[in-house]
Amino acid sequence: MSHTTQWTVRLQLVEEDDGTTRADVVLETGTTELTGHGAAHCHPADRNVPQIGDELAAGRAMNNLAQQLLNAAQRDIESRGASRPSTGRDAGWLT
Repeated sequence: MSHTTQWTVRLQLVEEDDGTTRADVVLETGTTELTGHGAAHCHPADRNVPQIGDELAAGRAMNNLAQQLLNAAQRDIESRGASRPSTGRDAGWLT
């Protein structure tokens, strides 16, 4: 049985005057919405390169979103009677 779905991801990056770049990434699945947040701050002794701040903040926001998505999947798995793995590894359908 095949399954196809489309989710939408939006990423917003804002560089503030103090050298901080903030990122918000929003995942819309059609039934739920998750938002990941990340930030990067340029050290005063470093040259301000906006691309680096964007990459760090976006990566951190996506990492935060990924963890939220994995946590949601774990809750869904457990709600169907599966227990949390005792090995400390992430749950999966096939482990």
